[in-house]
Amino acid sequence: MTSESERGLFAGTAWHYARYRPGYPDVFVDDLVARFHLDGTGRLLDLGCGTGQLTIPLARHVAEAVGLDPEPEMLVEAAERARVAQRSNVTWTRGGSADLPGGLGRFTLVTMGRSFHWMDRERVLTVLDGMVDDGGGLVIANDGCLVHPTTPWQRAIDDLQHRFLPEWPAAAPNPGDAGGSHEDVLARSAFTRVHRRVVEFTRTWTVEQAIGYLYSTSVPLRDLLGDDRAAFERAVTDALLVIEPGAEFVEPVALEVLIATRP
Repeated sequence: MTSESERGLFAGTAWHYARYRPGYPDVFVDDLVARFHLDGTGRLLDLGCGTGQLTIPLARHVAEAVGLDPEPEMLVEAAERARVAQRSNVTWTRGGSADLPGGLGRFTLVTMGRSFHWMDRERVLTVLDGMVDDGGGLVIANDGCLVHPTTPWQRAIDDLQHRFLPEWPAAAPNPGDAGGSHEDVLARSAFTRVHRRVVEFTRTWTVEQAIGYLYSTSVPLRDLLGDDRAAFERAVTDALLVIEPGAEFVEPVALEVLIATRP
C-alpha cells in the first residue's frame, strides 16, 4: 500500500494492484474488531490504503472509514471494489501521510498495512497522537511478498527477473529505514503500549496471479521489460509449471502485526 514517498513509484500499477495484491486473513481482521471493540460506531483511517485491501473488510465494522492514498488511480480502483462489496461508508481521499492531519478529524483506529516503512514515521506518530481517540490505537501490518523468495518457485521467478533485466533496479529508499525498527520508533512515541503478533498462514497462487503481482510493485517491471514482456511471461509460466505441474503454488506467509495504544 502506498504513502507519500511512493508518489510516482506506483503510478500505472493500480489495475494490477487491485486484482493481484492479496488481502488479509479473516483471523487478523476479527482480532482487530475484538481488540478495538469495533461495533459499527467508530471511525477508521487507513493510511496508504492502496486499492482497499484492508479498508474495505474493516469498513463494515465502523460508522465511517477513510482511505488515504497519493495515487488517484488506486483510489478509483478502491472505490470500485467498495461498490462491488456494497460498502458505502468509505471516503477515498487523495493524499499521503505528510498531508496529515488534513482536516480528517479523529479516529478510533488508524491502520497502516504494508505502508508504514514508506513514511516519516516519527512525524506521523506525533501527528496521529492528535487524531486518535482515547482508547483507540494504531495497527501496523507487514507480510512477506513474492519478491523476497522463500520457496523454489519464488526463487525461479527471481532468477528470471534478473536474467531478463541483468541490471536489476535498486529498491527505492524508504524514509522509514532510519531510526530503528517500527517497535523502536513506537517506543519513542505516545503509543508505547505495543502488542506484537505474528499470524502464520499459506497463500495459494496461480501463474497469472504471480505475474500480476510482479506488475503491482514499485519496480516498474512492465515498462522495464518493454518488448520482452511476453517472452518473460512465457518463461515464468514454463519455469513454474516444471516445478509444479498442477499450477498451484503455495507461499508460506508470516504477517507481523503491531498493535499500539497509549499507556
